[in-house]
Amino acid sequence: MINPNATSLAENVTCRAQATPSQRDMYYWWSWGERMHTVEDPAGAATKVARVLAAVGE
Repeated sequence: MINPNATSLAENVTCRAQATPSQRDMYYWWSWGERMHTVEDPAGAATKVARVLAAVGE
């Protein structure tokens, strides 16, 4: 995803299972490996990404 008003702001989000054997739920993950949001709520994940990619003053 790229902010068209600030093209230097970009992020790659992946979707994969939690790495622990006790929990196999699917999540969206930030590029730096931090779990972001469950796949059951893509709008919530999109809101988080939009906040991160927002240019100052948007």
